Amino acid sequence: MVKKKISKKPLPNVKEKAEYKQHLVDLARVTRVVAGGKRLRFRACVVIGNKQGEVSVGLAKGADVTTAINKAVKKAEKDIVKLPPLSKDESIPRVIEEKFKATKIILKPAKKGKGLICGGVIRTILELAGIKNVVGKIIGSHNKINVAQATINALKKLFK
Repeated sequence: MVKKKISKKPLPNVKEKAEYKQHLVDLARVTRVVAGGKRLRFRACVVIGNKQGEVSVGLAKGADVTTAINKAVKKAEKDIVKLPPLSKDESIPRVIEEKFKATKIILKPAKKGKGLICGGVIRTILELAGIKNVVGKIIGSHNKINVAQATINALKKLFK
């Protein structure tokens, strides 16, 4: 009996999936009214990033919490924002204002060592993107989903 050696080399054209960290930003029970009563579902908003310039936000609904989170992560993986290498102070290059629905955010560059001076969802997104020194401000609605979308749109516009 002859035993074959199985090589454990990766296939040449197959890319390995990047390792993304994920953070659950918002989880809500949502209902819709139908003839027989109310149908309960869960809505999840997830931010994923690798702390090296790739970040994304996904929003999805599911019958249970794990389904909603998994669907949100898959949606986020399809729409990754890739940022170019940052400057030596690990900050953004210029001030940017972005409006999404009733939310307006302002992101300003900061000196090295200043840290992330911003609240909630903006801090989470910038941490997962690998940006270390920024001052951020939310004006208007503080809805987490709108703030997340405004931040992603700002990063897209900033590095065009």
